[in-house]
Amino acid sequence: MNKQQGNFFSDTLVMTKRSIVTILRNPLIFIPNLAISMFFLFVYEAGLSGIANLPAFEGANYLAFILPVSIVSAAIGGAGGAGQALVKDLDNGFFSRLLLTPSSRLAIVLGPIIAGMLQLVIQAGLIICVGFILGLEVAGGAMGVVVVLLLTLGWGLAFAGYSVGVALRAKNAQSAQAGTFIFFPLIFLSTTFVPYELIDAAWLKVAASINPVTYLFEAMRTVLIDGFTDTWPIVLGFLVIAGLCAITITFSAVSAKKAVSTD
Repeated sequence: MNKQQGNFFSDTLVMTKRSIVTILRNPLIFIPNLAISMFFLFVYEAGLSGIANLPAFEGANYLAFILPVSIVSAAIGGAGGAGQALVKDLDNGFFSRLLLTPSSRLAIVLGPIIAGMLQLVIQAGLIICVGFILGLEVAGGAMGVVVVLLLTLGWGLAFAGYSVGVALRAKNAQSAQAGTFIFFPLIFLSTTFVPYELIDAAWLKVAASINPVTYLFEAMRTVLIDGFTDTWPIVLGFLVIAGLCAITITFSAVSAKKAVSTD
């Protein structure tokens, strides 16, 4: 490893630590969203669990079916905090001062992204713990939980990258927050509450088939409900998340270059 690579990794570590400290100092960035996700988990399980008796569910535990929805929805406000922290740096001029330092420009952007990703993984772990309290059974065992957390990590990286990119382009908290709400429709234009086979509307089936969130849901549900008997949905989920990460990280990197050129 050469000196430049060493500097990049050390800079990224410093920026990540700073972003984590910022998140911990502002718990309102993630606590309300985490509480809402857990609340909906209780509501969905209590109000909709009866539909698991339909033949299309094949006797699956509805709690395991709906759990990924709570995890993914937590990302909207969770990893989105990465963009909010960056907007704060832009507003108070700290971001401009960072650009005057010898720190890697990419590290300055990656720090908030990695912090947002780690935040989401912790949130997912807490939601899974609540699921176990409610009676969650994971067919994939401990490895299944690990796979869910890895998928969550990838989703967190992708969404945090998008959030940071929007923040760098908008440069104000209101626009950055509004930009992240585009992910809300993606959650509900999917197999959110019922399997694909039970979706009646043709347009919704088309939307679900091209929605990356659908493949994330299916990958998580496969390990939670069926274990590793069919690995293709899991592999497909990881492939879709990898592609989404590539797009959003590229978006944030391009946005950072434009922010640098204008500051």
